[in-house]
Amino acid sequence: MERTERNCDNGHRYYKSSDCPTCLICEREQQPNTGFLAEMSAPARRALQTEGITTLEELARYSEKELLKLHGFGPASLPKLRIALSEAGLSFRL
Repeated sequence: MERTERNCDNGHRYYKSSDCPTCLICEREQQPNTGFLAEMSAPARRALQTEGITTLEELARYSEKELLKLHGFGPASLPKLRIALSEAGLSFRL
């Protein structure tokens, strides 16, 4: 697929080959430096944030099966989240 030049609402110019509307520059600027969300891939992080999951306590209210239904969230993200929950004394809802 050919890369096309795009401009986001924030005025960033970037090139992308997919139909995804996400600005790569905005995405980099929004990536957290700490916490469990910092360990996630951008699509998985966006899926969690779109669902309103920004803390481990909120994450623990969900089952793994429910998370896997979120657009952009895949099974490769689960091990990192299991570890983060475990370290906080939490776990996924069964």
